Amino acid sequence: MTSQFNFAIFALSTAVILLTPGPTNTLLAAAGMERGAKGTLPLIACELLGYLIAISVWGAVLAPMQSSYPWVAILARSASSLYLIYIAVTVWRAASVLPTSGQRSIGPKALFVATLLNPKALLFSSAIFPVFASDNMPIYLAAMALFSCLLIPIGIIWTMFGAALANGRLKFVDRVKLQRAASLVLCAFSATIAWATFR
Repeated sequence: MTSQFNFAIFALSTAVILLTPGPTNTLLAAAGMERGAKGTLPLIACELLGYLIAISVWGAVLAPMQSSYPWVAILARSASSLYLIYIAVTVWRAASVLPTSGQRSIGPKALFVATLLNPKALLFSSAIFPVFASDNMPIYLAAMALFSCLLIPIGIIWTMFGAALANGRLKFVDRVKLQRAASLVLCAFSATIAWATFR
C-alpha cells in the first residue's frame, strides 16, 4: 500500500505550505523576535502537536464521508484551493506586518490553539495527505513521520527569521517583495490543487 504514496510530491507540497506565511508561522517569527531562536524552540513542539491532532481529526471525519459521498472530496479540495487564493491575496496586500518585540509574550497555549484552528490543517488532510491514510496505519505513520521531519526544521527557520529581524541582521530583506513572492507560490499551488481536482 505504501507504493501508492508518492513521497516526493507529498514532501514538496508539504514543504511549500509549511513555508508560506500564516497564523502559526507569524507567531513563531514573533516569538523569535521576543525570545531569540533558542528560547522559541519548545514552541515548535506545540505546533507539531496541534497539526497532528487537527490533521488526524479532519482525516477521520472526511475519509468516511468521501467513500459514501464522493462530492465531499471535490468540495473540500475546492475549498482548500479557494482558501489558498484568499491567503495569497491577503499576503500580497498586507505589508508583512510582524508583531514587535515589545508585545506580550507568545506562550505554548497560544501557539497550540492557533495551529489547531489553522485552516492549513484542512488543506493538508483534504488535498495533501493520501485519502487512504486514515484507513491504513503504515501510510498514516509514514505520512505523519515525513510531515514531522519537515515541520521541525521549517519551524526553526521561522523562529530564526524572527530572531534575525529583531537583531537587525536582515536589513537587506525587502519584506514586501518576500511576501509577494510567497503569494505567487500560493497561487501556483492553488492552481495545482484545482487542476488535480477537476482534471
